[in-house]
Amino acid sequence: MPEPEGEQHDIGSETEAARRRRRAQFLRELHEAKALRDRVQPRRARAARMRQQMRMRTFRW
Repeated sequence: MPEPEGEQHDIGSETEAARRRRRAQFLRELHEAKALRDRVQPRRARAARMRQQMRMRTFRW
């Protein structure tokens, strides 16, 4: 469905670029936080990896 011509279109690609930058920053920080948590809690991280592997093993295509 096309966007109506008006306020939405006046904002332009600047907000789209800004949104992408904010999203990229958020994902970087999220990845960094997960890596830190994995270093701080190795047993929990290992258990999470095992659960993920089991999930992938039992997933049906």
